[in-house]
Amino acid sequence: MHTLAEPPLVTDHDLIDAARDVQDSAHVPYSEYRVGAALETADGTVFVGCNLENANFSNSLHAEEVAVAEAVKNGHREFSRLAVSSDRRDGVTPCGMCRQTLTEFCDGDLVVLCDEGDAVTEYTLDELLPNTISQATLE
Repeated sequence: MHTLAEPPLVTDHDLIDAARDVQDSAHVPYSEYRVGAALETADGTVFVGCNLENANFSNSLHAEEVAVAEAVKNGHREFSRLAVSSDRRDGVTPCGMCRQTLTEFCDGDLVVLCDEGDAVTEYTLDELLPNTISQATLE
């Protein structure tokens, strides 16, 4: 668990920095594309995750999934912001699978911060994945 500070002391820049820092832990022998994610909970705790590749790519874990799993493992189910960064600072966004995973725990107003190096692009989860499949969809 990586705790940065209590809100409102966790800035967008803090989250991006946490996502950048965890990239060094990524296991990416095939793509060499390092991704880090920093997920802020409703109480201001920040959990980080990095991508973990596997020779069988379908078994690979994405940085966002790892951060969500770590937060859930520690009893958190409400999230306010997610920062995502790649070592290329290319504005990477969560993939469709990670977006769907986030909808399991987050409303569409979850703020997603994407690192472009000198800038940060901000989206909401609804902007990235409209018309999601949710528990309400299945009822």
